[in-house]
Amino acid sequence: MKPGLPFLEALLFLLGPAAGDLGTPGPSPSSLPLTDFTSNVISGSGSSSSFGASSYRGSSRGSSGGSYSSSGGFSSGSGSVSQFSNFTGSKDDRGTCLCSVALPDTTFPVERMEHLEITARILSQKFEKELSKVKEYVQLISVYEKRLSNLTVRVEIMEKDSISYTELDFELIKIEVKEMEKLIIRLKDTFGGSSVIVDQLEVEIRNMTLLVEKLETLDKNNVLSIRREIAVLKNKLKECEASKGENTPVGPPPPAPGTCAHGGVVNISRPVIVQLNWRGFAYKYGAWGRDYSPQNPDKGLYWVAPLNTEGRYLEYYRLYNTLDDLLLYVNAREYRIQYGQGSGTAVYKNNMYINWYSTRNIAKVNLTTNTVAVTQTLPNAVYNNRFSYANVAWQDIDLAVDENGLWVIYSTEASTGNIVISKLNDTTLVVLETWHTKQYKPSVSNAFMVCGVLYATRTLNTRTEEIFYYYDTNTGREGNLHIVMQKMQETVQSINYHPFEQKLFVYNDGYLLNYDLIFDQEPH
Repeated sequence: MKPGLPFLEALLFLLGPAAGDLGTPGPSPSSLPLTDFTSNVISGSGSSSSFGASSYRGSSRGSSGGSYSSSGGFSSGSGSVSQFSNFTGSKDDRGTCLCSVALPDTTFPVERMEHLEITARILSQKFEKELSKVKEYVQLISVYEKRLSNLTVRVEIMEKDSISYTELDFELIKIEVKEMEKLIIRLKDTFGGSSVIVDQLEVEIRNMTLLVEKLETLDKNNVLSIRREIAVLKNKLKECEASKGENTPVGPPPPAPGTCAHGGVVNISRPVIVQLNWRGFAYKYGAWGRDYSPQNPDKGLYWVAPLNTEGRYLEYYRLYNTLDDLLLYVNAREYRIQYGQGSGTAVYKNNMYINWYSTRNIAKVNLTTNTVAVTQTLPNAVYNNRFSYANVAWQDIDLAVDENGLWVIYSTEASTGNIVISKLNDTTLVVLETWHTKQYKPSVSNAFMVCGVLYATRTLNTRTEEIFYYYDTNTGREGNLHIVMQKMQETVQSINYHPFEQKLFVYNDGYLLNYDLIFDQEPH
């Protein structure tokens, strides 16, 4: 097939731009004589191409020969020359025109592009990995910033307050500081370059360590040194007792835990500060203790029930399975109620007994479900500060536990404000028996029950209470005592007795205290 004139005109038109600007303008196809153009210029019969170069083979018959040159000239038999570029051509002796056209395309860098994609993918993976590590350490820094803030508050409190903390308190803070020191070392090793936050935390932790060590050496009330001296004295007493003659009569053993084989309370130990209540210094009113069950006397959980800051409303309480959990503030179960009033709370057989808000009712709360199991009206009892304890409001109804079960200490209008004691059925809260005393309740700072005997306290000064009165429900006898009871703060808000441990659990202006009771070994 022989291409016509339009095809050749288009081909020559395209070849010019493909090669760039023509060096020497030649006559356009339209300007060539028709006879010369048709007889001497390419007549296409086939083509072949490759990436970056193209060739065209054509044929033409004529009387005159001609050739295309690589220098851009076209020569015919008549001697006329037309200038073109980027192609070569010739005409053989049979009249067949052969030409080759080179297009200016450049080979695409596929291999470099693939290498670039692989490099970008590797860099992206490394970036994601480092970003995840940064996020993890940012979270850790946030957590330890909060813990450091909490430690700062606790240390500031220890600096300002006149109460000495136990050795355990110092050890717990030291452990927390050491954990944070380890984290800072890890952070510094991991982070490339400097980090202002990490450096600042490191300085604060170092300062915290020095401050705790300084506080421990100061120990404002010298409690730690006193305890060590007491331990030395106890060892000397043991040695002295061991040096006694064999003929020395052996005294009666202490009463078995949970029994009443003794003659009553005759003395009390110095207080042991367990800790500040979990809600803080502002929560000065409340109660705490340990659950007692005759079936499992040594298995009771610990409970802490601070009142709200106004000193009336019992809203939140916490339970701990062990004393260690309580000391370390771990594994606590926190519950909320909306009907408790005053600090006269007691716990017996996994049930909490409280005065229902603004009534003379008593409520029994199941500690497993935090639900009210029973409510019962206490007959004739006054409430809402009619006859509360001295210096402690909203405790007209005070519940107590001892070896014999559940008790309630209160007053009535008929008793003219004197203390009334009633034994309660711990299941139904029905009053089983009642005793009337001659002791005026508002002159008493607090009270507790041991083996059916009421013991009442009064304030001597800001650091001393006195167990000054007793009433024995077993015999109906009452009388006066003189047992000095040291305290850490001015006001005693509540006292709870645990029969198995034979300890008092005292809530003293927000602090949780323990006292060991000392009994007369001869039963009366």
